[in-house]
Amino acid sequence: MNSFEKRIEGVVDTILEDYRNSRQIDQMDISRHPDRDVVVELIQKLRRIIFPGHFRDKNYHIYNAKHNLSMLIEDVMFNLSNQIALVLQGCGEENAREKAQELCLAFFQQIPTIRAYVDTDLQAAYDGDPAATGVDEIIFSYPGLFAITVYRMAHVLYTLGVPMLPRMMTEYAHSVTGIDIHPGATVGRYFFIDHGTGIVIGETTVIGENVKIYQGVTLGALSTRGGQSLRGKRRHPTIEDNVTIYAGASILGGETVIGRDCVIGSNAFITRSINPGTTVSIKNQELQFKTRITPDQLTVISTE
Repeated sequence: MNSFEKRIEGVVDTILEDYRNSRQIDQMDISRHPDRDVVVELIQKLRRIIFPGHFRDKNYHIYNAKHNLSMLIEDVMFNLSNQIALVLQGCGEENAREKAQELCLAFFQQIPTIRAYVDTDLQAAYDGDPAATGVDEIIFSYPGLFAITVYRMAHVLYTLGVPMLPRMMTEYAHSVTGIDIHPGATVGRYFFIDHGTGIVIGETTVIGENVKIYQGVTLGALSTRGGQSLRGKRRHPTIEDNVTIYAGASILGGETVIGRDCVIGSNAFITRSINPGTTVSIKNQELQFKTRITPDQLTVISTE
């Protein structure tokens, strides 16, 4: 063994010794943790169930629809129940595997409801965006619909009491789209996110029906300095029906209610309730214009 190899071996031994400090980051029992790659794959397979004609396996044909769906559901249920069992075991649950199977079955029983909500979101995107050429374009290419679809699935798991997995799902969508929707948020039908990058929707947010949100909007908490002491408390706003929130607006606080039919203008910063039917906008800032004189212009002036 040469000198460099000995130094590498020394580094390995040093890091292994560091693992023995019994900190949270030193835990090495991988059998207790869900597999992120499996969770991401489950999202893709669940999208094939939500949109059977758009994301189906190209090896399958429509006349085998029932058989193909049966195989797909069996596959997803097996892997999803395994992941749920892992997170339940990590939380100290007894009989984790049996409970995971029941939770998985309860989730699949909600698939028609999820699809009904996603159908309204798709319609809202088409109705609300004059640039949309059709629903196929929206399904294949709109990050807002993807983020909402993943949220709809994760929210059902969240309401069933499944730990960790719902957040892993929405954070995957966040990493892909830049849209951060906590699975605990409550979102009504016909929800449309336009463009989407930079949107944050907090855990206790309540959003009504026919709500449209543009990029950079934050529906957040006034303060999180209380940390874990704030767990379970309302921290995020309520957005009632038929509200439009334009780019860059921030609406904060658990007692803040934006009344139905309101329009919130770009870059507004709101920490109190707004009465229904109100338009909130920032008064135009004064623009200043200064003309720059270039060296060529100076030369012309000097010769005249």
